[in-house]
This record gives sequence, C-alpha cells and structure tokens, in this order.
Amino acid sequence: MALDLSLYLVTDAALCSDYGLEQTVEAAVNGGVTVVQLRDKHASDAHMTAQAKRLKELLAGTGVPLIINDRLQVALESQADGLHVGQSDAAVQEARRALGEQAIIGLSINTLAQLQAAPMALIDYVGIGPVFATVSKQDHAQPIGFGGLASLVKACPLPSVAIGGLKAEHAISVQRAGANGLAVISAICGQPDPFQAARAFQVAAAS
Repeated sequence: MALDLSLYLVTDAALCSDYGLEQTVEAAVNGGVTVVQLRDKHASDAHMTAQAKRLKELLAGTGVPLIINDRLQVALESQADGLHVGQSDAAVQEARRALGEQAIIGLSINTLAQLQAAPMALIDYVGIGPVFATVSKQDHAQPIGFGGLASLVKACPLPSVAIGGLKAEHAISVQRAGANGLAVISAICGQPDPFQAARAFQVAAAS
C-alpha cells in the first residue's frame, strides 16, 4: 500500500463521541484524509481491537491505511496496516519482527538526537513535533515550531508528518518546512462537520 502522509488523522475517542468514531473517520476520509491512526490511551486492548476491526472494514477499498497507536497486540489482532510508536512505547524492533516487512511502522521524533538514534532501516516514516503545544496530549514534549520542524525534516532521510496543534491555515507552512504532510486530531475530531474540516486542509494546501 502506497503511503500518502498528506493528511493524517489521529483519532480521539472523547472528541469523536458526539459525532461517532466511525462516522468521523468515514466523513474525514471522504473529505481527503489519507491515513487514519487509531489512538485511545484509555481503552482496553479488547475494546480497541474491536474498534480497529470496524475501522479496517470501513476503510476497505479506500486505499487509506489504518495505523494503530502504541498497541502492538491490537495491531496484530485487528490485522491493521501498521503501528505508530513513541519514544517510550513498544520497541520498533519488536514491532517490525511481529508485524512483518509489509507493515507500516512510524516513530515519533522531537529532537535531532532522537532522529539520529532512530532505527531508520526498520521504520517507514517519522512523526515530527509537536509543532505547537496541544491539549490533545498533555504530556507532549517541548514544541519545536516551524523552524524546528524544518531542521528535523531536512536531517531526516524518511518521509515525515508534522503534528501538534496544527490547523488548516498551517498547511502551507508545513509544506514550506518540507514535511510530507500533517497529522491532526482536534482540527477534525470533534468538529461539527468532519468532512468539511478535512476538505479545508485540502483547499488550504492547494492555495
């Protein structure tokens, strides 16, 4: 599956609760989302696996991959397309060994030291950020801004996606920094119209 990082949706169960998780994802994909990451720090593995299986079915035929955040067992049991791990999450080596060569594996990066230490041969892309402080993740690292994003993208040999407090009006700045796309949570999850929220990024990126 070709990896298009241009608009990467990270789900938030609480923000999606009113509209519905599956309904949010479906509308957002119709609006232009190119990757979906299922992220839920509070759900049990069983609950998250059931969610992942429903999303996998929903995304069938769209060309949009389903990535699981952090939970290797969920990725395995749901037959998701890949796994995204943070610096303190499951080891990349373990994930690659368990999921196989075809799986998409992403790694969160915040500093040049982390980038230089990353096992590049085992991952497919990096998530760089946070660009801005964000309420979606209370324990996030120090924001790096667009300058920090540009410097890390320049030093990274792999495709990269920017994350952290990004909105549609930031699409051009992310492009200028050299990233392959941007990842969003609250700019789509919890919005009254996830389809239009996703479309706004496409429109902004093309302007």
